Amino acid sequence: MSFKITGQALVAGVCGQPIVHSMSPLLHNAWLAAAGIDGAYVPMGPPEDRFEAFVNGFRGGVIRGLNVTIPFKERALACADEASDLARLAGAANLLRFREDGTIFADNTDGPGLLGAIAAQAPDFDVAAAPVVILGAGGAARGAAAALLLAGAPKVGIVNRTVAKAQAIADALGGKVSAAGEDALPALLADAGLVINATSLGLGGGDGPPADLALTPQGCVVMDMVYKPLRTEFLARAQAAGRPMVDGLEMLLLQAVPSFEAFFGQAPPTDVDVRAVALAHLGQGAK
Repeated sequence: MSFKITGQALVAGVCGQPIVHSMSPLLHNAWLAAAGIDGAYVPMGPPEDRFEAFVNGFRGGVIRGLNVTIPFKERALACADEASDLARLAGAANLLRFREDGTIFADNTDGPGLLGAIAAQAPDFDVAAAPVVILGAGGAARGAAAALLLAGAPKVGIVNRTVAKAQAIADALGGKVSAAGEDALPALLADAGLVINATSLGLGGGDGPPADLALTPQGCVVMDMVYKPLRTEFLARAQAAGRPMVDGLEMLLLQAVPSFEAFFGQAPPTDVDVRAVALAHLGQGAK
């Protein structure tokens, strides 16, 4: 469906550093075109030391909002005047909405997207049945831990090379969350029901975080938040170990739906198979 952008276009975007990998513009612009909305969704890569100035420059509604990715999610929350309960619990925001009165509202759709992706691709997983291990200690890790706690996870272990960063998440989220260094990983994996890569390791085709996934129990679900490539090195190790897998693309698609609604005032059209669009972009074909 053809459409045109005018001076009245609704504009939103995604910011991160680096941003070249993001497929969010592909997804949102496919929805915009299908819906015939006068709008655009653009990628932005502000310098890391200028993020706050970049965000504050949009106060007053010049654009409708931003999705926020690595490494800015925690700083995005700090820029906001108001935030949802989930964003506050997660300590990070992946969505900033710029209001006409100059205020900024922060939300976090990563957690619901994560839970939805697990439900879609690992439907037999019971979040309350076994501990979760999360690799990494950034905003994505805390957001995942918060969502899983709310969903009933009995224990969440945050594993990071810098233990102090993992401990900060544990301190913020309470007694069901523990922090550990990489030396404790084998013991944690042996008891895990879900293992999540919440780092950027593996992005663009490199190695994922070190973890012997064969140590996990049979049936342990392995998820990678990285979605480019679709089958990351981390997920390839999970496949070799015979573990159920959840890819980061499904999480991206599901967290994008409430973002589109927040930016453009309506649900995305249902007649667009955005997973097929994304897979074609990745050269994977429809799966």
